[in-house]
Amino acid sequence: MTDRQKGIACAVTGGVFWGGSGVAGQYLLQEAAFATEWIVTVRLIFGGLILLAMDAMQHHGEIFHVWQSRRNALELLFFALFGLMAVSYTYFASIRYGNAAAATVLQYLMPAFMVIYATLRYRKAPSGVQVGCVVLAMLGTFFLVTHGDMGTMSIPLPALLWGIGAAVTGAIYTIAPKRMIREWRASLIVGWGMLIGGVATVLVLQPSFLSGTWTATSALALSYLVLFGTVAAFGLYLNSTKYIQPSEAGVLASVEPLTAIVLSVVLFGTHFVVMDFLGSACILATVAILARVK
Repeated sequence: MTDRQKGIACAVTGGVFWGGSGVAGQYLLQEAAFATEWIVTVRLIFGGLILLAMDAMQHHGEIFHVWQSRRNALELLFFALFGLMAVSYTYFASIRYGNAAAATVLQYLMPAFMVIYATLRYRKAPSGVQVGCVVLAMLGTFFLVTHGDMGTMSIPLPALLWGIGAAVTGAIYTIAPKRMIREWRASLIVGWGMLIGGVATVLVLQPSFLSGTWTATSALALSYLVLFGTVAAFGLYLNSTKYIQPSEAGVLASVEPLTAIVLSVVLFGTHFVVMDFLGSACILATVAILARVK
């Protein structure tokens, strides 16, 4: 394989793993009756520990130096609490009330919120392309939620609100660690963010020690969620940026919601109509377009 082919393969595989994590979460939440806060806690703590262990092996155990700066410490805490913990909880809460496919597509409204943030932060009017993308994303959400009929809702209101929350917190998760990742490395920053976010979930939400119905299937789903849907997906996505542009990797990783849709139909019998696919296409198109805009 050429370097470019390696990069494409890593980005697509990472996106598929991410898409599968939402479906695994749906099984744990709806079929095995696990609590949302329990899943978030386990995913973040174990994912963070594994990422930090891998980073320590690659960089001779230098995982604590990032804490020597007060600025780094404050930014890490903000990223962990309002980025990783918040996006994880809102995403899985949306799945609990709806389904993995809808929650994953709604999370991809994130670029539209990033355009709004950039407009407010830098007091600069967005370009025509950016405005068009925001409108396209809103139109996609309208199709997905109402199927074109203002008088009906095709997904429960709590699922919609938590899904939009996942998009907002996903924007925070994307923007907040940029400086630290440039100065240090992504595996270190995200590893600490996950670990801190998981510990904070325990302190704030106090999940019960045991949750849900434990079977071979639920254990397998939880293992997939942590190992493949978190650690492997993140590692593959990062590795892809060694060979292709980050913007290209971001577009390729948007195979995530497509994976969630296919698996939801196959495994849970989720019913999709033309308006669902049209809405999903509109939202994903904003990712592809904005990835090419400086």
